[in-house]
Amino acid sequence: MSGENQFQVIKSDRLYIKVADQIKSLIESNVFKPGDRLPSERELAEKLGVSRPTIRESMIALELSQVIEIRTGSGIYVSAKADKKDIVLTDKGIGPFEILEMRYILESEVCALAAARITDDEITELKALIEEMEEEEKLPTASEQADRKFHLIIAKASQNSAIYATIDWLWQLRINSDLSNKFLQQIRKEGVHPSIDDHKKIIFALEQRNPEKARYAMKVHIENATMNAAKHFEK
Repeated sequence: MSGENQFQVIKSDRLYIKVADQIKSLIESNVFKPGDRLPSERELAEKLGVSRPTIRESMIALELSQVIEIRTGSGIYVSAKADKKDIVLTDKGIGPFEILEMRYILESEVCALAAARITDDEITELKALIEEMEEEEKLPTASEQADRKFHLIIAKASQNSAIYATIDWLWQLRINSDLSNKFLQQIRKEGVHPSIDDHKKIIFALEQRNPEKARYAMKVHIENATMNAAKHFEK
């Protein structure tokens, strides 16, 4: 059954829970029934007046609550368990796509600044972390600690303590978010891993002390991470 005219534009903060609640309400009122395929991410974003990252975060919350199921290669469907009235959606922290969007804005500029200020010792540290990442990726329960250290060394290389504290805070948001952690565990099982090749390209640009190349390398890295994670939702 079509929900073409059933959506209401979302205008409040902390949107993903409000979006998820509205979709859950439409399911409970039989606008969408178990087995129905929901509109695409792009369509939902347009109908609800929110960004695609917000739609993705709401889909993660609904999937974790078993209201929907995401079938890779097919789309997003209402789960057979969605007719349970006792499912309560709660705030599980900031989701991975909002954090990635913020990192894209900040870390590309941080990397450009670091290119002009990074020391030889910090370059050596980054190269050592590539080996650590490669070893970490061999483990089934890799924690991505080497990835975090890599980005924090670049933040430190900016020689700006406010920048370092901000990048560290963004990683803490991710660590403290159930929504992010559970989604990242899920996509890891689907074969999505931090790109070691992207990290090598960042080091190359930093080693050249080229701010423009460093900015671009970081942008591409975070764009790739976002696109790879978003494949979870794609038809």
